[in-house]
Amino acid sequence: MSDQHDDIPASYKASIMKTTNNMAPYWQLLGMELLDFKQGWAIVKLPFDTKLTNPTGIAHGGAVFSVADAAAAMAAMGTVGKDEIVTTIEMKTNYVKPFIKGEITGEAKIVYKGTTTALGDVDVRNENGELIAKGQATYMILKAKRAIARQAD
Repeated sequence: MSDQHDDIPASYKASIMKTTNNMAPYWQLLGMELLDFKQGWAIVKLPFDTKLTNPTGIAHGGAVFSVADAAAAMAAMGTVGKDEIVTTIEMKTNYVKPFIKGEITGEAKIVYKGTTTALGDVDVRNENGELIAKGQATYMILKAKRAIARQAD
């Protein structure tokens, strides 16, 4: 995924990275870290931990899925206005290799962005660059105030 992507204003990027890496409970629970993001591109890391495994010792597919979803969502966040958010409305992930040690990274790019939806493509790879999973996700774009109001209902 070597396409060039424009940088995001530094203050906005710093705010999103701080919030995501330090104040997102689900990310902290899994151990995910947003390494970088730009307009339409992002990369998220997840170190292997036994708390992520199923009974066979392989990381649960949900952990791998979470990295893919998080990377694509952050890539989408890089394309919307400061008054907008994105939320997953559909995602498909194909698993091609088990995650059993080291770390994985999800690298995502937005392949389509409209006014109300965005489509992301993501590769999840291990530290050797081997493909672990391939994902495609659709996101709904919402005005932030509208989304917050819905949570109060």
